[in-house]
Order: sequence, then C-alpha cells, then structure tokens
Amino acid sequence: MSEDDAPVVDMSLLRPDVIALLQELDELQTQSIQEFLQKNQDTSVDIGKIGMKLFHGNKQWISGEEILDPLTNDEMVFLAKILRYAMDETDTPNRPVPQDAKITPTLAGNVKAEWQTTPEISSEKVMLFIHGGGFTGGSPKSHRVLSIALGRSASMAVLSVDYRLAPEFPYPAALDDCVKAYKWLLAERVKPENLVIAGDSAGGTLTLATMLRLKDEGIPLPGAGVCLSPVTDLSLSDESFFTNARTDPMIGEGFVLWRINLYLGDADPKDEYISPLFANLEGLPPLLFQVSTIEMVYSDSARFVEKAKASGVDVTLQTWDDMIHYFQAYDFPESKDATEMIGEFIKKHIS
Repeated sequence: MSEDDAPVVDMSLLRPDVIALLQELDELQTQSIQEFLQKNQDTSVDIGKIGMKLFHGNKQWISGEEILDPLTNDEMVFLAKILRYAMDETDTPNRPVPQDAKITPTLAGNVKAEWQTTPEISSEKVMLFIHGGGFTGGSPKSHRVLSIALGRSASMAVLSVDYRLAPEFPYPAALDDCVKAYKWLLAERVKPENLVIAGDSAGGTLTLATMLRLKDEGIPLPGAGVCLSPVTDLSLSDESFFTNARTDPMIGEGFVLWRINLYLGDADPKDEYISPLFANLEGLPPLLFQVSTIEMVYSDSARFVEKAKASGVDVTLQTWDDMIHYFQAYDFPESKDATEMIGEFIKKHIS
C-alpha cells in the first residue's frame, strides 16, 4: 500500500474489542448504503468518485494541505442523504432498543420530536435529548439506544428532538428547533429545575448553544446539562484537534469539514451559538462532559471546561483513555459505567 492509499487512522493503536465493533458497524452501514443506492438508482451522482474524493480530501485536510479535488455541493448533499439513511437503518451492534421502552411521536410546538419512556421513570422530570450526526444526519430513531439508556439511568422521561438538518436547513435552523422544544416543555408546565439538556457530538454542541441562547433571552435554564464529546470550536482554531486523527476512526476518516461547511452556510464559525467556546459562559447550570482522550474533539471539551471553571460554572470533566467517539451507545463495559455516572450526576442536580 502506498502512502497515498494509507488510511488516516492507525487501527493497530485501538483495542481489539473496539476494532471488532468497528468492523461489525462497517458491515451494517455498508448494507444500509447499498439499500439506499438500490432505491435511488436513477441518480447521476458517482458514489465511487465521491468516496475517493472524500478519502483523499480528508487526508489532505488533516495534513494541513490544500484539498485538491473538493466535493461539489451536489456531492455533499447526496453524501449527507446516504449517511442519514445509513444512520437510521443501521442497528447498534449487540445493543438493541429495550423492549420495555415506549416511543411516542409528538410535536414540541411545531418541532418534530418523540417521547421515550421506560416503566421506572418519573414523568415530572424530563431530559431534552439532542442527537449527534454532524449536523447533517442522525435522528431520534438513530440514537434511541443511547437516549433511552440515559433516561433510564437518570429516571427521567426523554423528549428527543428531531431537529432540522443541513444542508436543507443550515444554521440556525437546528438551534431554533432545540430552543423551541425547550420552551414548549416549559409551556407544558415542566419546571426548569426538573429539566436537563443532554446531547452527543453535534448534539452536545447544540446542547451548549441552546443553553446560551436561553440565557441570553432570559429564559429559565435547566437544572443541568450533559455533553458527550461535543464540538465547541467549529472554527477548528486549535491544532490539537488534528493530533488525535490516527486514533479516532469515527471522525478521523469521516471528513468532518464537509459536514461543518454544510451546517455553517454563510455563518461565522466563531459565532458564539455555533462555537460555544467563544461565548460568555457565566451563569450556565452545572455541566457534565464525557470524552475520550483519543478523540479529535478531546481538546474541545478540555478547553471549554477550563473556561467554564474560570467563569464560575460548576462543571465536571470525565475522561477515558481508549474509547471511541460515541462509545456510550455501544456494548463496552465503559459504556455502562459512563451511563451510570451520567445518571448519578443528573440525580445530584435534579432533585
């Protein structure tokens, strides 16, 4: 294999059980992508060409080089649709959605969402869950395993927001939907002290942005917030973002730049509601961050937590040294531990 054909991620640096899960997940996602292509055979987009451009463009971007053959807008839109389908149709390996979970579609104001409940939860306490997916994919369906587990651990009902996605709806559509859903909960007489906002990856970013918007609008804030590997600086101004590319198979090979560009549109990546790291953090509720030190977004959590502490925020950072992005959703021993720690944190702050 030539250097040009070598992948960004060095799989030899990952644990065997992590590699095994990645292989299984890759097989499931490949099946879903093939199903999508069969249903869209009339497309004029060359998926093989997109794949090669994505592979080489990603390597050039992470290496700090100029991207010689960038994806066109049509290619990015088509890629977003493929990955969106794959996320919704790919089961979480070895961890099915619990059979005792009740799923109820609803409208949170005019925002699509779904209630997720299990028998032991308190309906008076609610987690507003904001899914990840790089702002271009994901849904309440794709993230049910994680969100239901978090709700069960915290003994709370979950309202999972089906916010609008880029490229069809760039910033600030997703943020607007999350803010509307929170305000709807208040209108439904859920007390803010009984509310928590939680999200993973891009959902973690939107969790912070939602609280910042609410704070600036003078809306009562939730009792706590939980962020799992959020991106807090979409301007990617910290070079350490790229140092973990060799150990981050979820982001290192995923060319996150194209997703960010679709989400941003013409917006400034240093806008405080896009990159919460640049906001005034004073007055935010207690926050919990979970992240692995081998993730590309590790510094996003570490830098935000440092600034939040300096701003007087009660913030906790919990780290792992060999877990992958979004590990809480999979069947690792660490996943169960992390979920339990989230439940303990929430119960500490939501009486």
